[in-house]
Amino acid sequence: MGFQNRDLGLALGLSGKALKSFMKMLTKMYTMFVANDCAMVEINPLVKTGDDEIVALDSKVSFDENAEFRHKDWNEMRDLSEEEEVEIRAKESGLSYVKLDGNIGCLVNGAGLAMATMDVIKLYGGEPANFLDVGGGANEEQVKTAFSIILEDPNVKGILVNIFGGIMRCDIIARGVIAATEALSLEVPLVVRLAGTNVDEGKAILAESTLNIHPADDLAEGAQKIVALIGGGV
Repeated sequence: MGFQNRDLGLALGLSGKALKSFMKMLTKMYTMFVANDCAMVEINPLVKTGDDEIVALDSKVSFDENAEFRHKDWNEMRDLSEEEEVEIRAKESGLSYVKLDGNIGCLVNGAGLAMATMDVIKLYGGEPANFLDVGGGANEEQVKTAFSIILEDPNVKGILVNIFGGIMRCDIIARGVIAATEALSLEVPLVVRLAGTNVDEGKAILAESTLNIHPADDLAEGAQKIVALIGGGV
């Protein structure tokens, strides 16, 4: 609102022509944010010129993907050269993946649980190598794809799988983990924590396999195990 624009400008020490220019820019930025379903509009740097004009020298804009159906022009503006190739492939497979700088790969279902998993890994001295959310209805093929994407990062020394089976069944995840481990000839340590729907079946499937899979009953135990198995944190 107008008075909010003015208060922000005054808080920055602006007055006169500079204040008016700032208020005009802020109003347009807000209108753009709402009209285009933005998730973020960042201006850096914002400068005041010698003649008291407020100018946005550079900016970064991201959109809320849930609103993509309303904006057919977004694909035309997309610059794939600015995106990680592996992140593009993950999205095409229905996975949410962001590469990070650590050495512990994370495979989790649910964005909130994925964030909590990364936090607990750091709590016990480790560093997550990625954010990877397989979603609530992943199948065995998606789990295999998720593993292959994690292992493309040469920094990954171990993997922590943390699944809470709500919509997703733990037995399906367990089969996917085994299939991926066999198909990719997994060599790095793997810790799997399962909870929720069909958890006993899932744990039994993992226990019956001859693969080097380390079970965990809760997230804290899982994080401690994977950090210890890779020889400590980064």
